[in-house]
Amino acid sequence: MTPPDAAAEMLFSALAAGDLDGRSVLDLGSGTGRLAIGAALLGAAPVDGVEVDPALVEIARAAAARAAAAVRFWAGPVDRWTAPADTVVLNPPFGAQRAHADRPFWDAAFRLARRAVYAFALADSRTFIARRAVAADAHVLTTRPIAWELPRTFPHHTRPKVPLRVDLWQVRTERTP
Repeated sequence: MTPPDAAAEMLFSALAAGDLDGRSVLDLGSGTGRLAIGAALLGAAPVDGVEVDPALVEIARAAAARAAAAVRFWAGPVDRWTAPADTVVLNPPFGAQRAHADRPFWDAAFRLARRAVYAFALADSRTFIARRAVAADAHVLTTRPIAWELPRTFPHHTRPKVPLRVDLWQVRTERTP
């Protein structure tokens, strides 16, 4: 799950850059809906979230209703989503538990974003993501470290929290004539 402070930093960066208010937003791998709901509350419309886990889609829908946020959540894999949006936000799997799990998310983000992509990724993925951006004719505007602690989630975790080296990416996909 995206830490609240990290989500706020991403969304306020997107808002300051003019990539939320009055813009369509797509949250790829929306999980419980934190990024999509936040985008809607900051003026984005329409906002869609795509999540493969139907149970998380139901949680996200309930959270959006409680927040009075106009977000449509859809159950399905991100690589099958075809509707573009001005701005794509995502916190994809980091590819640590399952190699290359993040690739379909990045490929979909670059394919679907008409204007910008805001995403989180492990710092070790910088070269991989930069190459993917170049291949997609996108331009990395910023990559900056962000505070991130992973709570004990799996049985093999031995500490209550583990700090991770995570970056916040801002990528411009808008083509200039």
